[in-house]
Amino acid sequence: MTQAVRHDAMRARNLALVLGEVSARGSVTRAALAEITGLAKTTVSKLIADLIEAGLVVETGIVRAGERGRPGMEVQVSGLSVAAIGLEINVDYLAAHVVDLSRSVRLRRTQPVDNRLASPGDVIANLQHLALSAVDEAVDIGLRVVGGVLAVPGTVDLATGTVRRAPNLGWRDVPLLSLLRMPFPMRVDNEANLAVLGELWFGAGHRDFLHVSGEIGVGAGLVVRGELFRGFRGFAGELGHMVVSPGGPSCHCGGQGCLERYAGQDALLSAAGLAPTTPSSGPGRDAAQLPTSPRTPSVPEQGPGCPAPAVSNSPSTPGRPGAGIAELLRRLEAGDSDALAACERAGWALGIALTSAVNLVDPERIVLGGIYAPLFPWIGGVVAETLAARLGEMREVVPSVEVSRLGTEAAPLGAAGQVIQQIIADPAGLLNA
Repeated sequence: MTQAVRHDAMRARNLALVLGEVSARGSVTRAALAEITGLAKTTVSKLIADLIEAGLVVETGIVRAGERGRPGMEVQVSGLSVAAIGLEINVDYLAAHVVDLSRSVRLRRTQPVDNRLASPGDVIANLQHLALSAVDEAVDIGLRVVGGVLAVPGTVDLATGTVRRAPNLGWRDVPLLSLLRMPFPMRVDNEANLAVLGELWFGAGHRDFLHVSGEIGVGAGLVVRGELFRGFRGFAGELGHMVVSPGGPSCHCGGQGCLERYAGQDALLSAAGLAPTTPSSGPGRDAAQLPTSPRTPSVPEQGPGCPAPAVSNSPSTPGRPGAGIAELLRRLEAGDSDALAACERAGWALGIALTSAVNLVDPERIVLGGIYAPLFPWIGGVVAETLAARLGEMREVVPSVEVSRLGTEAAPLGAAGQVIQQIIADPAGLLNA
């Protein structure tokens, strides 16, 4: 290795070290950075100058007192220049979110569209138009989008960006990344995995939790000690295809009695007597096909070591629900019996599936997102009761059930957040581009 190569490698490590500390601490002086990192003050000053020139950090103009020597000017991550875009293909909508380096959401764009009846090429063409329009808007407000990630509701080969299987879209082995033409690097990842990262970085920030995202399908993601668990091939989290009723209705995946046939968006709307907003591409979804689930029994008397799980219902979701869910919410608020029964059954089925998940992975808490966020007041309690009734004999503490602060925005935020994390971890890659 030549001296020049070693110098470049050391500079890259030091840039990442300094930017990582600035990002973690919010704002900090050069003198404090030198003390924290062990780097010489002159080295820190040069690195900060490079980061300022690249638009990655900015001086705040705030002087901190109480440090040794002369007070210094603080620096913080800049939200004025560099940004990332998070894209999402879901069954009934497309989304694009632009997030700056300080993790502030600058643009949100959503397009309702039925993607089950469209070819992958047509879906990508629509998404590309939406994304490029968002990029142009970002440029107009002074932001430079340097990368993006696309969330899709299916299993993804991360190395190639190929969607191996997306049952609710009817896709198999679709080379999605090669179809998408953007003027910066892109990656493709699973929607549920990105939603859990969105919750980690933009939501409550818990470091150990199971996130459940309800849409047309149902996905889950597990965070352990602040890290996403992906499984051996990266396909972990297909909670929607966990069987809750053997011999139940047929599912798009080829199985029967899957959770999403009871707790997915279409199943909820059908059971409530509402026509789903988009037609099915698989076996029938008539509510009559869904066997009536028993009302989850009241939580039995809890022994001293078996408290019922806590249910948190404080934050509201910023994502606006689709027309079908909006109508379901209206009927729930009016006390409609069919709507209430549909949510009760969905909560029961979700509780059954989550009982198995809890026994397997032992999460500290469960966070319900996607459509379950606005529906949480009618679903969360049933989920918690089911968990308590089925886990109380085995566990001193049953995981709490909480509502996501992000709702349906979690996946595109997690997608953009992946790019932000990459820039923080390797700013030299951007400086040298």
